Amino acid sequence: MDTTLRGVGVSHGVAIGEVRHMGTAVVEPPDGQIPESEAPREQQRARRSVEDVANDLMARGNLAGGDAQAVLEAQAMMAQDPELMGEVERRIAAGSTAERAVYDAFAAYRALLAGAGEYLAGRVADLDDVRNRIIARLMGVPMPGVPDSDRPFVLVARDLAPADTALLDPALVLGFVTEEGGPTSHSAILARALGVPAVVALAGACDVDEGTVIAVDGSTGTVRVSPSEEEQAALTREAEERKAALDAAKGPGATSDGHKVPLLANVGGPSDVSAAIEAGAEGVGLYRTEFLFLDDSTKAPSEEKQVTAYRQVLEAFPEGRVVVRVLDAGADKPLDFLTPGDEPNPALGVRGLRTLLDHPEVLQGQLAALAKAAEGLPVYLEVMAPMVADRADAGAFAEACRTAGLEAKCGVMVEVPSAALRARSVLQEVEFLSLGTNDLAQYTFAADRQVGAVSRLQDPWQPALLDLVALAAEAASAEGKSCGVCGEAAADPLLACVLTGLGVTSLSMGAASIPYVRATLAKHTLAQCERAASAARAADSAEEARIAAQAVLSGE
Repeated sequence: MDTTLRGVGVSHGVAIGEVRHMGTAVVEPPDGQIPESEAPREQQRARRSVEDVANDLMARGNLAGGDAQAVLEAQAMMAQDPELMGEVERRIAAGSTAERAVYDAFAAYRALLAGAGEYLAGRVADLDDVRNRIIARLMGVPMPGVPDSDRPFVLVARDLAPADTALLDPALVLGFVTEEGGPTSHSAILARALGVPAVVALAGACDVDEGTVIAVDGSTGTVRVSPSEEEQAALTREAEERKAALDAAKGPGATSDGHKVPLLANVGGPSDVSAAIEAGAEGVGLYRTEFLFLDDSTKAPSEEKQVTAYRQVLEAFPEGRVVVRVLDAGADKPLDFLTPGDEPNPALGVRGLRTLLDHPEVLQGQLAALAKAAEGLPVYLEVMAPMVADRADAGAFAEACRTAGLEAKCGVMVEVPSAALRARSVLQEVEFLSLGTNDLAQYTFAADRQVGAVSRLQDPWQPALLDLVALAAEAASAEGKSCGVCGEAAADPLLACVLTGLGVTSLSMGAASIPYVRATLAKHTLAQCERAASAARAADSAEEARIAAQAVLSGE
């Protein structure tokens, strides 16, 4: 009997196949005491297992490349955390086995992460995966992970660790569904990079029996359980039609009546450039430079290292537009040499531009490196500051850009509601706005972007969020300046039409989403997009907004 479930679609495409459940996590090791004489041997076992797991994660990252590599390298650093390893060794010295010491030490660290702000709380699943891998090695049992299968399947799990997601074989894993996670979780980001259809935050996913045929629509977030042959055929036809539309849509982003909407790529470094070019990106709308800084959390990278990384990306888009976000450190990306470790609520504390203004030498060093990287290149470099709250913030950043010789090319991210509400004031200081819809939703609705339980409030279709986008776009238009979107909202083809109708002047997204957005925009006029935007804003919920916009664009 057909049942339709709804979660959050995070990666486009349709997958139809039998369910395979994620491998069972390592069981809790039994309590037990060891003689004092055995402590050194147990400590050595623990250290060896930690190193093996860290090396395995690094190797997986090297194979995966791109965003996945940065995520897995961060997990490897987590495994090797000296304080965590010190706690493991102290527990062994007190009489615990290596397995039990790892389990208990990670449990204590897990509790700290869960209460340490949005980004760190969102890394609990990553920490659990590291713990399970270390304990599996110590116990000599198979690693928890993707099941073996001799034919393609749809993977279902409570959650997926980055190490599992990064190396999924799209020829074998047709798609995946998780009960937990959100649209900005690591698994969602990596799924989009892989081009694997995915739905997250789907209540009851793990209750679907092994071997059951399901149809996963990563665009709409719907999962059909035991669809009929007719329904499967219809979904397959829809998928083929989407692919044909993708293949037919080429060139710059534009509506069917010629209104240009540049489609840009979000990148984390040089390794993401090839995918962006292959997808037809017209430039880069968000270059996340924090990955460069996360390589060593104890100090800023040298100017030489920064110049090399920046120039590789700039050279890839001759005469194109590359928008670089200066270091976004604090709460969601802590760095030992910059961010305080004792803030009661880091998400609302010193992060983003606030961190850089407290450490002006880091900001000036990065701006100088960017200016040097762009020397002699025809590319149009722009720089923007994260977490700007008001005109004073924007003015401070603009002054720093003037000092570095980048005064005509500076802008700000709109992630705080105050910046959207006072966008015209902010634009007296800078040349453009870029809406980061992930954080803007988080701060608008007081809803942690990593918590699946509040994912409905992270839905970019929320009418209140669309109202803030409209305010920012209207202010930019009045000032004769640009207003783009570089949050995950831009990756939704239907929502991309609505954003265009709201007055957004460019859209930036993961490379895999660009063809879908290009094809959808090309089917609708600017007037249709404007009507769809009005219909969405008139709704009272995200779901109603989506349905209203769809009705307008489909001519109903």
